Amino acid sequence: MSSGSNFVDDRIYDYILSVSLREDDILRELREETSSMAMAVMQIAPDQGQFMALLAQLVNAQNAIEIGVFTGYSSLCVARALPPDGKLLCCDVSEEWTAVAQRYWQRAGVEEKIELVLQPATQTLQQRIADGERGVYDFAFVDADKENYDNYFELCLELLRPGGLIVFDNVLWSGDVLDTSTDDPETVAFQKLNAKLHHDPRVDISLLPVADGLYLARKR
Repeated sequence: MSSGSNFVDDRIYDYILSVSLREDDILRELREETSSMAMAVMQIAPDQGQFMALLAQLVNAQNAIEIGVFTGYSSLCVARALPPDGKLLCCDVSEEWTAVAQRYWQRAGVEEKIELVLQPATQTLQQRIADGERGVYDFAFVDADKENYDNYFELCLELLRPGGLIVFDNVLWSGDVLDTSTDDPETVAFQKLNAKLHHDPRVDISLLPVADGLYLARKR
């Protein structure tokens, strides 16, 4: 398998998978189906999905949020990590991509845990806040439109309980975050978010070179 990380040598990455990845047939088939799509680059790496499932378990997640579903690999990993009565709120705007996700959720038997809302995620999260769901959620994964990451951070911070965890994907942006002269709006959004999280007293943090960079922010 070619490297699912932009920062790890392929030989090391293959070794990591060989001694740690526990990807079953459903996840593998979903990953392989997605790999043939034009936007396959949007799919997370299998070891990343397994890592996120472990994180959800470590914070004893009961209620979780996913912002950006694509074909559902990450949501399937997280939903499986939730207890039988756990709930995962999935936010996306694409009927086409999430239709693939729903097929695999059903095959895996987790469809009853998942609520899919097809509209802009900021709208969905704002509505949940208005509905009195502040402090209800334990875990959030953000992997959607990059220029809205800071908005997602603020909204998720309201929705998560103290001790809840937010995971941001792609925060190293293939290394482009090092380019201080760029005016690319997505790169600039990551640079600003990373700097903000570094100094934000509301969260405990760690930035990891997993896949394209994962920033973990635990609400204090």
